[in-house]
Amino acid sequence: MARRKSGNHGGHGWFVTFADLMALLVAFFVMLAASSTQDQQKLQAVAGSMRDAFGVQHIVRYSGIIEASGLPTRPKLKNAAHIPPEEASANPTPDQHDRNRAAGARLKEDKAFALASATLRQALQDMPELTEISRHIMIEETREGLNIEIVDQDGRSMFPEGSREPYERTRRLIEKLSGPIKAAPFRLTITGHTSATKTASRPGFGPWELSAERANVVRRILEEEGVPTSQFYGVTGRADILPLFPDDPYIAANRRVTITLMREEPPLPLDFKP
Repeated sequence: MARRKSGNHGGHGWFVTFADLMALLVAFFVMLAASSTQDQQKLQAVAGSMRDAFGVQHIVRYSGIIEASGLPTRPKLKNAAHIPPEEASANPTPDQHDRNRAAGARLKEDKAFALASATLRQALQDMPELTEISRHIMIEETREGLNIEIVDQDGRSMFPEGSREPYERTRRLIEKLSGPIKAAPFRLTITGHTSATKTASRPGFGPWELSAERANVVRRILEEEGVPTSQFYGVTGRADILPLFPDDPYIAANRRVTITLMREEPPLPLDFKP
């Protein structure tokens, strides 16, 4: 007895789903083509259609900026106010002009710091007789500016023990650095540091006095080499409160003099009106 074949509905049920998909794609591309040339009436029509389809939100909530370490962030929201579509404009706002000006100033400043750093390193390489002592120089760009650290090393000090006057080799090194420093368009701060010590200092002359006087001697050498007085912003002594290596405050490398090319806010434009 022959088996009865089950009913066959054609086997083309997938075609209906495929046709729906193609219809949706065609509608999507038609919408893209219609929105390719925008004008005010089209924007209002699209906004009205979206409101009719999804409803209207009466409570406006603004999303902030998630700040993550190492990622660039804006100092504030770009658009903090609700602007109706009919009042929107492609022209930048005044604060956007200010941000563009500040970004341009920072880019120019970064280039100047990079040039100053390269010039200082080249100046050290141009003196073969100071190759050994140039290892005492650390050049590092920080948030405060470009730091030029003149540090001691074990068995090789830049200043005699307890003296504010540097060795002759140290003086020659500072004189060599004065050229690039004078050419850089930045103000200077000079800070003296000492390492922690377990020996008592002589009365009336401790780490604070020693660090301050060494910083002032460095300032005087730079000034004698032509760095203008107006370029100096501050000369201070910090004793041993800011060690370069906090894990070991007693090592020689914490004894240093730091010359900082300051990172400052860009000057106000001539047409600025508060």
